[in-house]
Amino acid sequence: MTSNENKFEEAARILGPAFELIQARVPILEIQSMDVRAIVKDKAMKAYERIGKPVVVEDTSLGIRAWNGFPGPLVAWVIKTMGIEVICRLVGKERHATAEACVGFYDGKRLEVFSGKLEGKIAASPRGRERFDWDRIFIPKGFSKTFAEMSIEEKNRISHRMKAFNQLKKFLKSL
Repeated sequence: MTSNENKFEEAARILGPAFELIQARVPILEIQSMDVRAIVKDKAMKAYERIGKPVVVEDTSLGIRAWNGFPGPLVAWVIKTMGIEVICRLVGKERHATAEACVGFYDGKRLEVFSGKLEGKIAASPRGRERFDWDRIFIPKGFSKTFAEMSIEEKNRISHRMKAFNQLKKFLKSL
């Protein structure tokens, strides 16, 4: 359940051909919270209510240590209102950040949430091709490139989203 084509394609690549995903673009009013798991749970239940079939939803968080975890799940709103460059300028010397993806599955009975985290830092300025809101400013630990400077395959081998979707894949195989 996403209107973001890039997010859907990335999820389909990670899950692989064994799991057929159908993209649903049904608008859902998301709660605003610093708890990405709560957002995903709420979104999964609302999505199931709207389409009446098992759903997979996802949300991400970019927590900046110097800002006590802010903007977290509100990162898209911060980027829309302030711009991505402002984040790079305001971070200061302590650039450590944590990327988190939460993937929710709900089939009307079981509500499961899977989380993947990745440590890294905020780049001095945006770099790379624009794919997702903050791919151009997040540099994973042990790398010198932002997510946006990596190939899709390179990013998918290490990303927070890959970690969460791999947990979902393991869960779905167990059903």
